[in-house]
Amino acid sequence: MHPTKVDRAKLNKLTDLPNIGKASAADLVLLGYQRPQDLVGADPFQMYHELCLKTGVRHDPCVIDVFMSVTRFMAGEPPKLWWDFTDERKQKISV
Repeated sequence: MHPTKVDRAKLNKLTDLPNIGKASAADLVLLGYQRPQDLVGADPFQMYHELCLKTGVRHDPCVIDVFMSVTRFMAGEPPKLWWDFTDERKQKISV
């Protein structure tokens, strides 16, 4: 969902999260997350690593940005576009 349309009070499905569509929701389910609240305390870098291992594919690093956007949102930060996290990710790792 686009961050401007997110309603924190109505978080029932993974696709209710900012920047999460059907494909990203499927990735989250593959990682064991069934509902938005399951993401509280999750590490976006570990999530990315696990996704790559489970699928046998090295995913685009921007997936980390998406994971950062939802984990930060679930930690109480305001919703942001996923690319707002790109610079921070690049400062932490180079992939």
